[in-house]
Amino acid sequence: MSEIVFDNVSKAYEGGNNVIEGLNLEVADGELLVLVGPSGCGKSTAMRMVAGLEEIGGGEIRIGGQVVNDLPPQRRNVAMVFQNYALYPHMSVRRNLEFPLRMQKLPKAEIARRVEETAQMLDLDELLERRPKALSGGQRQRVAMGRAIVRDAEVFLMDEPLSNLDARLRVQIRTEIAALQARLGVTTIYVTHDQVEAMTLGQRVAVMRGGRLQQVAPPRELYEHPANVFVAGFIGSPGMNVLRTRLSRTDGVLVLHLGDALVPLPESVLRNQPGVEEWAGRDLLAGVRPEAIALAEGEGDETLAATVRAVESLGHETILHCDSGIDNVATDSPELATAGTSLVVVLPGHEAPRSGEALRLRIKGEGLRLFAPDGRALA
Repeated sequence: MSEIVFDNVSKAYEGGNNVIEGLNLEVADGELLVLVGPSGCGKSTAMRMVAGLEEIGGGEIRIGGQVVNDLPPQRRNVAMVFQNYALYPHMSVRRNLEFPLRMQKLPKAEIARRVEETAQMLDLDELLERRPKALSGGQRQRVAMGRAIVRDAEVFLMDEPLSNLDARLRVQIRTEIAALQARLGVTTIYVTHDQVEAMTLGQRVAVMRGGRLQQVAPPRELYEHPANVFVAGFIGSPGMNVLRTRLSRTDGVLVLHLGDALVPLPESVLRNQPGVEEWAGRDLLAGVRPEAIALAEGEGDETLAATVRAVESLGHETILHCDSGIDNVATDSPELATAGTSLVVVLPGHEAPRSGEALRLRIKGEGLRLFAPDGRALA
């Protein structure tokens, strides 16, 4: 068993700068968990504490049930894959793969067997005699992964390994990482600031902000049921619109006041977010995914007036940036400051209104998520 447990872990640097505060998190044996968040949120520090590259300020880290706070890195049996590959430039691919095994003083036959198996697994057979400078970025990353795999470690730690690759290679390599981890079944922590990587790779995703864990859940749950407005705005591309609104009861029906639109709350919202009725007559925040907004065919009480400010045509979809007249909040702001009246809309296909055009929008009620004024989900 190689589960990883963060038990009330904290870390602070000189001057009282808290990088990690009270982190409680369990990574199951064989799980691929992604730590995601903006730069400086503490995700890399948390991973480096698992590796023994950072001292733990408080709490415990356990690997396979063993407390590793005071164990040196070489005794933790973890393997890391870094952003900058960390290959020896003067060594061939074969020698790079052999190096960690030679340090363990394994027999030559065992070293040769592991290197050949790893090279076949990663399609490096024909590259074994080349040096890193003769490899592409994707090939170098495969070699870096190979150096981790060849060790037969209990835990893989990957620190933004795809950041230096172009967009096409990132898609290719992250698919290979997911398939490889599923095949090997090695407990893996993957650190990234890219929420697309997090959502496509992680069996579960842990979202961090300011050294604190915000939410940990499978990707779909994070997307559909964010715990707060920060997670709502960070997960999704584009992120969720979070709008200031008021809830009222009209003819026995709960409705949201969004600009000049009155949007009834469907049963699905009431079912998923119990206690909503208690907020009738009060201000709150409404989260609306950009794809839960559509063009309205005509005017009506449930439609919202907006003006197109910018259009991004991506071929398979079109992103509209509109002025809605509704105050939205900066989801990455601790005090949830007002961030203007922009509303982001995602439409399928490439036919879209032009910049400056006035239009009516329809908000799909089932796509609404409600938050208290302090940003917490009402669920």
